[in-house]
Amino acid sequence: MSLQIFWFCLIVVLWGGYFLLEGFDFGVGILLPFLPRDERERSTMLQTIGPVWDGNEVWLVVAAGATFAAFPDWYATMFSGFYLALLLVLVFLIVRVVSFEWRERSDDPRWRTAWRWANTVGSIGAPFVWGVALANLVHGVPLNSSGDYTGNILDLFSAYTVLAGIATVALFAFHGATFLTLRTRGDLRARAAAASRRLAIPVAIVVAATLAWTVAVGVDRNDKSVFPPVLPAALGAAALAAAVVFTMRRGSGWAFVMTGAAAVLWVATIFTTLYPRVLVSHPSFSNSLTMSGAASGHYALSVITVVAAILTPVVLLYQGWTYHVFRARLGGEPPVGEPVEALSPRPA
Repeated sequence: MSLQIFWFCLIVVLWGGYFLLEGFDFGVGILLPFLPRDERERSTMLQTIGPVWDGNEVWLVVAAGATFAAFPDWYATMFSGFYLALLLVLVFLIVRVVSFEWRERSDDPRWRTAWRWANTVGSIGAPFVWGVALANLVHGVPLNSSGDYTGNILDLFSAYTVLAGIATVALFAFHGATFLTLRTRGDLRARAAAASRRLAIPVAIVVAATLAWTVAVGVDRNDKSVFPPVLPAALGAAALAAAVVFTMRRGSGWAFVMTGAAAVLWVATIFTTLYPRVLVSHPSFSNSLTMSGAASGHYALSVITVVAAILTPVVLLYQGWTYHVFRARLGGEPPVGEPVEALSPRPA
């Protein structure tokens, strides 16, 4: 396997990790105005993600850094062409981050309500734009012969890319609801489980349709065969179907596993459909950026591979330890005799 392919695959893994882990805490933010009935339950919901949300953002930072180091031309074109969209994402993320801290600065109900909605707006807006941006990699954007973006922000929005953004938000809401069934107890957990059941079928339909459309777009815009993109798309649809079944049968642990798998397979479908290009040009397909044309030199790839081999296990171990430490359920004292449950799949 060449280093170019290795780094392309590593970037896919990083985006998959980001969607898997940040997906559920975005989902908690999306559900924040709707599930809790009082301030104590709102605080409980935020406490479920409080120790981990900032660590989950590391996957995004590393994905961007890996793109810059391994594929500088891809990074330059994407971050300049998608500048306004990425600036919007940054605003959503900043508002969301600030909301965690500032809502605690006052007990005034209006103050807390304002920051609660700020968290929700950020939690909806960021994944929507990420869905639109990743879908555009395959759908294609106007590039000139030098690989420079020649369109404007409106060129990023089409029926397919908007659906991809909506599907990402919907999937994260479902993922967040299944997460809350594992991390809370009592009435809040019951409402999270009910929300999971209400979301399950509509989300499965929307995301499965988006997966199928992604394969069709790859065939039409990226000169791809149906296989292999159909493989992760089919697995993603199967994961969604399994999530629906486990949710309806109250197998909350496996439902969470399946929604997480669907998030990862959604990313895998995008990048499998994209390969061997990294950014499709439309309408001038010949101007598309290829993996080999956008990559760094062999020496640079060799150096960053050594760095990644040293640091990646450290990051994974630290994040795994964090989830282990903060695995207990929240939401008041458990009934007498009820054990503190860990974040692990439960049998259907």
